[in-house]
Amino acid sequence: MRIDIISVVPELLDSPLSHSIVGRARKKGLVEIHVHNPRKYGKGPHLQVDDYNYGPDAGMVMMIEPLFRMIEELKAERDYDEIIYMSPDGEILNQGIANELSLKGNIILLCGHYKGIDQRVRDHLITREISVGDYVLSGGEIPAAILADAIVRLIPGAISDGTSALSDCFQDGLLSAPIYTRPAEFNGWKVPDILLCGDPVKIRQWQDEQALERTRRLRPGLLDGE
Repeated sequence: MRIDIISVVPELLDSPLSHSIVGRARKKGLVEIHVHNPRKYGKGPHLQVDDYNYGPDAGMVMMIEPLFRMIEELKAERDYDEIIYMSPDGEILNQGIANELSLKGNIILLCGHYKGIDQRVRDHLITREISVGDYVLSGGEIPAAILADAIVRLIPGAISDGTSALSDCFQDGLLSAPIYTRPAEFNGWKVPDILLCGDPVKIRQWQDEQALERTRRLRPGLLDGE
């Protein structure tokens, strides 16, 4: 799989894409991640990529020309399954979207900045818009890192025990059951006896019951498909 990220502040992506599961997956050759700065096609001596918006509102807007040329350069090299704009307007990222995108071959993630990007980029070049929540950040770099992490960890081989990702929260539409590790008792706080019984069938039944109870209590909307 290949993920190309377009960002005017690529330094923000260095650390989250170079360590832990994502970093190891890159070293194993399971995924290629490349970050591209559209200032390559910026205007004037300062490689300008933003300008004032048409209208009375304050805030600078990323111009169409640098983004168009950057995307066209990438598209000339390979076909892309999706060109995704990280936007507060987009569909809210969930595990189902991450699962779907992990099966793609090549995707582009476009990080907005300033007030946003020229609408014509969204109308004519973007195939999908994804949001990480109903709030505004300074740019799309952190959301792009979140999406990349959610995708890469699902690629076979990215996690040493592939079944671990399949038991994560939301994979079955529920929150996870409580989890514990050694010691069985600490400071008077004990691990539930059922987890020490040695019967995997009973333990699984308890985990399923706990997952349903936690979801009903903490995130009831998940049970309604929200």
